[in-house]
Amino acid sequence: MNTVLSQFLIGVPTATAIWSLLLVLALTGLAVLVARPERDQATELTPVVPPPDDPPPVADLRRYAEEVAVAAAGAAQTARRHRAAWLAAQDTLDRAWQAYDEAETTARRFVGAGALPSPRTPRTPAEYAGRERWLHQEAVAAHWRGELSVERLRDVFAHRDGWDPRRHPVEHEVMLARAVREDRRAAYRAAAWRERVAWRDAELAAEAARSLAVEAYAATQRVRPGRVPLPRTATSAATRPTRATRWHPARVG
Repeated sequence: MNTVLSQFLIGVPTATAIWSLLLVLALTGLAVLVARPERDQATELTPVVPPPDDPPPVADLRRYAEEVAVAAAGAAQTARRHRAAWLAAQDTLDRAWQAYDEAETTARRFVGAGALPSPRTPRTPAEYAGRERWLHQEAVAAHWRGELSVERLRDVFAHRDGWDPRRHPVEHEVMLARAVREDRRAAYRAAAWRERVAWRDAELAAEAARSLAVEAYAATQRVRPGRVPLPRTATSAATRPTRATRWHPARVG
């Protein structure tokens, strides 16, 4: 009886130690299993940074710089051509305004002519024929001087739009002065529209030329060793051409 009791007392601490060791190992394995998915998930969420691309060869950079330089030279030539066209359109506009101003001054002299009675002349077939001949001659002369449009000249010969050959030459002179003023006003408005279109084309061409010039310079800098490439800001607001202040005559009508 004493032997059995002694063996029991000796074996209990040993079994307790074994079970304690097994429990510690089980808890350690459970902690590893719980923590491993978090590490895997963290690994999956970490962005994969690709290795930096190799810089392009110098030959490719030089070829690109040459192509951009050719494009920039062509754009500069186009910008100069559009600017020359705009300057020509502006000269045409100035001449059209001057012509209209002269016609307006001439027509203004006949403002009070309607209040005066027409001179009395004998109303004979010869008188009417002379009036018609005078009207046609004056209308043709005004047309050849560039004062009267061909459409207006047709109305004169067709006796349309108030062109009555039986009217007195004084009345015809007033009508011709007003017709010349209206035609020159229309010519001025057409010239003003063409000048605005030419200015817009010149502005766009200048902006394109400036952008290509900046890009060509940056491409040249990238070819040279030891140079820091310039930022690609060729089309930013700071590089856009500013619109020049232009004088315009007062708009008509």
